[in-house]
Amino acid sequence: MDVAQPPRKRDGAATREAILAAAVVEFTEHGYTRAGVRQIAERAGVTAMMINRYFGSKDRLFAEAVDRAFGPPTVVGDERDDLSQAMARALAERTGPGAATLDPFLLLLRSAQDPEATDILRRGIETHVGARLAGLLRGPETEVRAQLGLALVAGTWLLRTVVGTTALAEADDGALADLLTAMLRPLTDEADSTGTDATGTDAAPSK
Repeated sequence: MDVAQPPRKRDGAATREAILAAAVVEFTEHGYTRAGVRQIAERAGVTAMMINRYFGSKDRLFAEAVDRAFGPPTVVGDERDDLSQAMARALAERTGPGAATLDPFLLLLRSAQDPEATDILRRGIETHVGARLAGLLRGPETEVRAQLGLALVAGTWLLRTVVGTTALAEADDGALADLLTAMLRPLTDEADSTGTDATGTDAAPSK
């Protein structure tokens, strides 16, 4: 006599992770509007009803995908030492020929035109990379300075990798990093190698 096998227990955490990973890919490749729940479900190997069960709605899934994309450090790290130089080098290397795609920026580019996605993207940027960079800065208006720095990062990425403007696309990574360091230093308010701050005054502490 055959013995009935007990039903396989579903791993809810693994299912949720598969859906979220699939959503990050779909939203990055197609943007918020064109990424369909059914396509995300197919990529994750689940049904569309499972997405509703675990995330409730497409916009809530998108919000978690944005958090997943912008959470890990890419150009902005976690250390304040040599911040402008570290950011500049990371940006030059991550946008150079043959470099891996900066997925968070593609997600931003392909979804930002959608009004439903804009608020979610703004919150994600401010909560993750914006807050991380602002937390590394000292002095006044850290949030404004941080977002100006991010504007430089995003603009460089867009022109160098998506548009491919000739001068930036062909620029040597090291030379480009030097220029970016000089542009970022006034925002990070660091002393340069000559011992002067961004205003050109002596950076040594007063006695």
